[in-house]
Amino acid sequence: MAKLSKTELLENLRSMVRDMLRLRSEGGAYAKLSRAHGYVDGYMRVLLEAGLADQKTLLALVADERYKFGGPSTRELSEADLAAAPEHTSSRIVAA
Repeated sequence: MAKLSKTELLENLRSMVRDMLRLRSEGGAYAKLSRAHGYVDGYMRVLLEAGLADQKTLLALVADERYKFGGPSTRELSEADLAAAPEHTSSRIVAA
């Protein structure tokens, strides 16, 4: 059995996270989305327990993929955004 390098293992994880995000955005079936989440969680756990990656590395990888997929998690609103927002909204920073 061929051994995968740390880089290859992390690329596999990136691919799995991308697939999970795609399923979520497409409104994929609950069973498929749950399975994808489970695979990602399990893969990350193995990387942590084997000492192949630390928590900071994994969080950065997931954050990077989420950013590539959906943009920043927060942003500053423009005046046009504020004008279009409901009256009760006064915050200048919102979750995407």
